[in-house]
Amino acid sequence: MKIIEGDFATPKGRFAIVAGRFNAFVVDSLVEGARDQLRRHGVADDAIDLVRVPGAFEIPQAASKIARSGNYVAVIGLGAVIRGSTPHFDFVASEAAKGIGQAAYDSGIPVAFGVLTTDSIEQAIERSGTKAGNKGADVALVAIEMVNLYAKLDR
Repeated sequence: MKIIEGDFATPKGRFAIVAGRFNAFVVDSLVEGARDQLRRHGVADDAIDLVRVPGAFEIPQAASKIARSGNYVAVIGLGAVIRGSTPHFDFVASEAAKGIGQAAYDSGIPVAFGVLTTDSIEQAIERSGTKAGNKGADVALVAIEMVNLYAKLDR
């Protein structure tokens, strides 16, 4: 049995980060974590584009368009949906997850899911660079690994 898996070697190509402006106090930290992780793995600053959208619901729309453009090897979707007292959270979180997955399936390139879905502001802050690490950095690693895996599968 041959095992094929991605690695964390410097990937070739451009990355797009699609980030929601809503809950920017959290999302901006996720973006910085992702950019830092990409740079640490050899991706040049000029090979990273940041695309801002209004909120998490719009991330899949932009991610799909970007992924299908042929200009990028991966797209990283970053946002934060914090539960409130209405069902709005459930709709937005569900559609963001479903849409980002659909963008990956339709485009044939990695589209990584980095939308925090938390019960409280405190949980979101913890996952954007404090106690629970930075999920933006974690998602950037997923994107790098998947880009390298796709490259191996294309050989």
